[in-house]
This record gives sequence, C-alpha cells and structure tokens, in this order.
Amino acid sequence: MAGINASQNRENPFKQNWFVTAIWLLVICYVVYSFNAMGLSWERFNDGLGHASNLLGRMVPPNFSRWSLLMSGLIESLEIAVISSICGIFISLFLGLFAARNMMPSWISTPVRTLIALCRTFHPVIIAILFVKSVGFGALAGILTLVVASVGFIAKLFAEAIEEISLKQVEAIRATGAGFTSIILFSVMPQVFSRFIGFSTYQLDSNLRNSTMVGIVGAGGLGGTLFSAFQRFDYDFVAAILIIIIALIMFGEFLSNIVRRIFR
Repeated sequence: MAGINASQNRENPFKQNWFVTAIWLLVICYVVYSFNAMGLSWERFNDGLGHASNLLGRMVPPNFSRWSLLMSGLIESLEIAVISSICGIFISLFLGLFAARNMMPSWISTPVRTLIALCRTFHPVIIAILFVKSVGFGALAGILTLVVASVGFIAKLFAEAIEEISLKQVEAIRATGAGFTSIILFSVMPQVFSRFIGFSTYQLDSNLRNSTMVGIVGAGGLGGTLFSAFQRFDYDFVAAILIIIIALIMFGEFLSNIVRRIFR
C-alpha cells in the first residue's frame, strides 16, 4: 500500500507547462501572420517552379567559349581569397590573444573584443559596398572586405580557445622566469594550435566562397562577371560561371582536408 501511495503522489515528469505552450502558440501565430503579410502562397511557389524550369532550360548547355574571361575572374577570386585569408589570420593571432580575458587585463581585452564584434556585425556584402565607395572598384575592396570578415570570425574563436586552456602549463613556464613571449610560444600556442589551424582552414574555405560573392557589388572576382552575365540575360554563360564557382569551392574543401590531415 505504501508503494501505491508513493507512486500516486509522485509528480508527473511530463507536466504541462502553460507558459511554454503559450510561447509556442505565439510563435505559430506570428509565422502564420508573416506568411500572410508577405503574400506567400502555394500558387506563387508553384509559379516560381515554372519560371525556374524555364531558367534552367536556358542555362543548358553551359557556354565555355569565353574561357579567358572565366579564367581571369577565377584567378582574381583565388588571389582575393588567399591574400585576405593570410592577412586576416595574421591579424587575428594578435587580436585573439589580446581579447583573451585570462591572459590580458580587462582594459585591453574589452576594447579588442568590441573591435572584433564590430568586424562581424555586418554582412560581407555591406562591408564590400563601404570599401568600394572608399577605395573604388576592384580587388582591393574585396581583399579588405574579407580581411574584416576573417578577423571577426577567427579572432573571436581564437580568443575563446585561449580562455579554455589549462593555466597549469602557463604557471609552470612562468615559474622558470620566462618572458611573456616565451609563455605564449611554449605554453599557450601548443594547446590551441590544432584548433587555430581548423579555424584558419574553415575561413579560407569561407573566403573562397565570399570572394565570388563580393564581386557582385564591384569588389573584384567572378562575382562581377556573374552579375554582368545576369544583366545581359546570358544564362548559358551564367551556367558556366556557376560550374567554375562550384569547382573552386570543391578545390577549397579538398585543400582544407589536406591541411587538417597534416596538422592533426
């Protein structure tokens, strides 16, 4: 009898939470309202599928006759991605260290963290527009854009990786009378080096993608060629550009895998 009474008095583990239920109902109502406010409907989606079918039909077969224009855009995109990645990674090494709160006082880490947060506040296209207006059309605007994007991503993750290290190694090196540089090289970097390589290879892969996107606003690379082809309704050439972009991204993925295997 005692066991039966205990089971009856036991609380239901799946007790209804009316507050959570109300939140879900509000979310559902907002989604339904948003669909109606934006004029989204199944008919519109179905019409879009028909237009997409016509577009794909005009893109086949791809036109590679202007291969020299494709290659020049591809080479420029590669140059933008590689240069911006190297510069962004180098800058992020220092900013990530200065932003680590377990290595730096708050009067240094807080402003640096604010700067890193500003670097990732805006989408790369918005930053590219600002740099195009500042330094003009071309690859320089694209490089500066992707440097800012790289710093916003790598420096933040690098700072968080440093904050998670074991301080026992730092204290051991410091006990030998080593200077600040030696502490960083022999106690901090060995603990975060593999993660930093992973962050860097991911950012290189991301910059390869973004280098083809920022060109749409005039920041160099294949994006400008793609945008011009769309404006001319030259869809078979658009297909050729898209295939080149896919090949570029696959090359970046292949390169990232090789780097990870080397530094694993």
